[in-house]
Amino acid sequence: MPGASRARASGAAVLAALVGLGFAGCGGPPRPPPSSYVVKAGDTLYSISWRHGLDYHEVARLNGIGGDYRLRIGQVLRLAPAAAVRARASAPPMQAPLPVTPAPHWVWPADGAPAGTIHQPAGGIGLAIEGSAGAEVRAAAGGRVVYTGAGLRGYGELVIIKHDEAWLTAYGYNRSVYVAEGEAVQSGQRIAAIGEGPGHRPMLYFEIRLNGRPVDPTTQLPARR
Repeated sequence: MPGASRARASGAAVLAALVGLGFAGCGGPPRPPPSSYVVKAGDTLYSISWRHGLDYHEVARLNGIGGDYRLRIGQVLRLAPAAAVRARASAPPMQAPLPVTPAPHWVWPADGAPAGTIHQPAGGIGLAIEGSAGAEVRAAAGGRVVYTGAGLRGYGELVIIKHDEAWLTAYGYNRSVYVAEGEAVQSGQRIAAIGEGPGHRPMLYFEIRLNGRPVDPTTQLPARR
């Protein structure tokens, strides 16, 4: 059937494009974090830790940072002792440490079909969810917004939500953001609008981290009904 052949060919082309853009690919092992980092304008402890695949508690402890997690521009942060760097570099990218608290009750952050995983250059691993440009992005669980901005390469306009002392989620490729840092959000609350991902296709990038390490979102999100 000519129509079916064209559909199969089109599907194969889409799959090839996804693999070429880094979806569902290995992307190599995550790079270990540098031994230090100089704080720049717009940085927060959460965004720095997220960028380098570290637990923000660990970074705070290494640098004697108090519970307000306040940073100064130009401040030099120690990111990890050498032994910790080596351990993180050799760990499997999708393996997470054992939970110290139960996972939140997750909800899907957007309508649309999952389109595979994306491997970020710094080691982040998340789920691409195809959708309509401007469609609603929702908080996957209740928590507090700890970062908004476009300062992390590969994420576009990004929102990070802290759910408890162990779990955080990130929402990337947003066109618009409707929440501010420090704001409390409820599960399922609108926080952003879907923008464009790789290939200028409308999609949401969604990442879950446990103690700083990425966890495969497909093992956490509920089954689609």
